[in-house]
Amino acid sequence: MITNAPWLARVGNLLRQHAKAIRLIQWLVVGFYLILLLVPAVLSLPPSEARMLDNITVFAQFLFWGLWWPFVLLSMVFFGRLWCGVLCPEGSLSEWISWRGLNKGTPRWIRWSGWPTVAFILTTVYGQLISVYDYGRAAALILGGSTVAAMLVGFLYGRGKRVWCRHLCPVSGVFSLLARLAPVHYKVDEERWQANQGPHLPTPNCAPLIDIRRMQGNSDCHACGRCSGQRGAVALSARSPNQEILIVGNPPQHGHWDSTLLLFGMIGLAMGAFQWTVSPWFITLKQTAAEWLVDRDIFWPLEANAPWWLLTHYPQANDAFSWLDGAAILSYIGASSLVIGGALWLLLRGAVRLMSRGDNLFHHLALTLTPLGGAGLFLGLSATTIKLLRYEGFILAWAQPTRALMLAGAVAWSLYLAWQVISRHGANGLRRLTAFACVGLGTAVVGYGWYLQFWGWS
Repeated sequence: MITNAPWLARVGNLLRQHAKAIRLIQWLVVGFYLILLLVPAVLSLPPSEARMLDNITVFAQFLFWGLWWPFVLLSMVFFGRLWCGVLCPEGSLSEWISWRGLNKGTPRWIRWSGWPTVAFILTTVYGQLISVYDYGRAAALILGGSTVAAMLVGFLYGRGKRVWCRHLCPVSGVFSLLARLAPVHYKVDEERWQANQGPHLPTPNCAPLIDIRRMQGNSDCHACGRCSGQRGAVALSARSPNQEILIVGNPPQHGHWDSTLLLFGMIGLAMGAFQWTVSPWFITLKQTAAEWLVDRDIFWPLEANAPWWLLTHYPQANDAFSWLDGAAILSYIGASSLVIGGALWLLLRGAVRLMSRGDNLFHHLALTLTPLGGAGLFLGLSATTIKLLRYEGFILAWAQPTRALMLAGAVAWSLYLAWQVISRHGANGLRRLTAFACVGLGTAVVGYGWYLQFWGWS
């Protein structure tokens, strides 16, 4: 346990006291976001020799996929979901329009806890099919479509709330997992909250619909600071980055979806999505399928005539996916999700079986792989950063050693958490070692997958 620093509590109070300034910042971010999103979508494709400092499309590509998304993910690990509460344009627009909307009650189907996992899978796969990292129209379709959906949900449901962010956002589940590693959080003293019945701050508008009095961690908190100082019981505080996983574990309202998203989505699916462009296995898969089709005089899957919003289709840039390409991408990413995620699921189930424990331990043990899942997402997204910077002429000799260090650090962190969780659940002696070996084998599988992408196939 880390002793709270008073200056941190003051930072939280400043966020509450300067709400107007934060709203101004939010609108500036919204404007910047819309320019980056919409301008490249209506311009012609940049020439092959275009660089980020002389072409807005290339510049927007670098900002969105080279800086924005990788470092938003990284910010979750350091500051919790501060991005969600203070800077996210989707959240800002959704909350803004909800004040002017119909204020309907949130229906039960929206509150289904599986939506963030399903949305993450669908947007990740769809993004690969239309090359979202490479083309402005594709980015506008996926990111802009998500923004429109967020505003529509905000208009229909809740008043001054972020129903979309809480229940439907495609990256909400990922952010929820990564924020558990943050060394800061809004700590709530429930006893003090109950005892302080005298004068206190006006009841804060908690946009992500959290029961503040019972809040125990960062997973759902948007770190906006609106509740800071409430009843003298809420304060921004320092903590061990291991605390939420080791002590809080998996909140009951999240059910099994956190472990499903982590194993099959953040790790398995994401690895396939980042890997297929460099994988010799993908090439073999596509060539084998093409030969099988040609041998049987089936040629239509080899045609590249799908619209750009279904499969990548930019013949002017010599980039157009055939129907076979689309099927191969779906197959490769799906197989990666099932094989990698399934292997981890089996190994963790084996560890639980060896310890003679139940589902609670399985989900708790799965959460210990969060550092490895987060590192994989950052490595995959930052590969675009490295690629674009190299196009600009930067050598970046430090990139490979940094990747190796990050991957090794994530493996070590996950193994440490796993050892602590296994110990906390009462395992000792040979059972502890064999259960830990199962987790160790799982981290080795994931580590080997990233080794292939960055070293083995390069």
